[in-house]
Amino acid sequence: MRKPTDVAIIGAGPYGLSLAAHLNAAGADIRIFGKPLDTWRNHMPRNMLLKSEGLASSLSSPRAGSRLEDYCAKLGLAYQDHDLPVPLEQFNAYATTFQQRFVPELEDVLVTSVTRADGLFEVALSTGETLRARNVVSAVGITAFAHIPPMLSALPACALSHSFDHRDAGQFAGKEVVVLGAGASAIDTAALLDDCGAKVTIVARDGAIRFHSPPDPDAGSLLKTIQKPPTGIGPGWRSFFCVHLPLVFHKLPEALRLRAVRMHLGPAPGWFMRERIQGRIPALLGHHLQGASLKGGRVALEVRGPDGATSLACDHIVAATGYRVNLERLGWLDGALRARIAQVQNTPILADTFESSVAGLYFIGPAAANSFGPLMRFMVGAEFAAPRVAGVLLRNLTRTQAKAA
Repeated sequence: MRKPTDVAIIGAGPYGLSLAAHLNAAGADIRIFGKPLDTWRNHMPRNMLLKSEGLASSLSSPRAGSRLEDYCAKLGLAYQDHDLPVPLEQFNAYATTFQQRFVPELEDVLVTSVTRADGLFEVALSTGETLRARNVVSAVGITAFAHIPPMLSALPACALSHSFDHRDAGQFAGKEVVVLGAGASAIDTAALLDDCGAKVTIVARDGAIRFHSPPDPDAGSLLKTIQKPPTGIGPGWRSFFCVHLPLVFHKLPEALRLRAVRMHLGPAPGWFMRERIQGRIPALLGHHLQGASLKGGRVALEVRGPDGATSLACDHIVAATGYRVNLERLGWLDGALRARIAQVQNTPILADTFESSVAGLYFIGPAAANSFGPLMRFMVGAEFAAPRVAGVLLRNLTRTQAKAA
């Protein structure tokens, strides 16, 4: 039987590719599976601008020339650490170059199951192959975790979709579409629909669309830096703590960590989206969804706002209602194995090494947020998670090899 792989990585987004790049640099025996950059390539509105700053839009590698800044400099593309939004297509081109250079062995196949047997993991692939691995790292992003409010779940697919489903929106030209939500996904999707000729209405519980603040010309001054230090997830001391001290965050009481993850950095579109929305797309803010049904081929919505109940009719609803990590939705994770994972709010409880309660099974990316903080919901979090997990795995593998010798 073929020798077990040291590390199997499931997921080929920023976290999976970054971890693979660090392990490759150390000469580790790895295999990595997944559709490369699927969320970014196929599930974000075309012509979108990244909300993350240039400084926070790089994948992580220990090798020189791996950052977005390096890529842009080589091609003569405009780049700034702050205040210059990164076009989605530019990021995708950079990330593809990163993958081809630092993770060329990426296998564009899906993992269908992961089980545990005889101290090893058995990983089954969509190709029919089954391999054994000493360690498995789940680096999946948001793909499996799109959340749709239960009161909408009875609507047919022709009347309901999630913002994750829309890179393009040409099929909605001339249609009336309601977008639920006021965060970045909602606003980006509403602008995409408007560009494609749809008649769009935004409906949100929040009483305002909380756009990020536009660039402050005094942001670099000593006073502003002290008041609101810049970070890869936004300015402010709370964000500074989350970005620079994730291991301290990990040591906080569980209730405090869960509250911080839930409350810090709520829905907020980029500052550059304000002019594409205000005065162009109507919004019912401070309105709560009460019910939805299909009547005569149209969607009838009941919402309640400050002035009472309101009825709306549209051709389609796009639920830009975010993502909720739930291990039950990872269909490849064997039920018996999943039952052995200590959890809180359907997410894994992780050691400070990102290892779950199942030895050798690690989680990085959004699934690690309740253990390490809001940083894990952002691409820039890979700059902490990838080298840390790679270091742990390499040390463990070295000890295992020494014992075997």
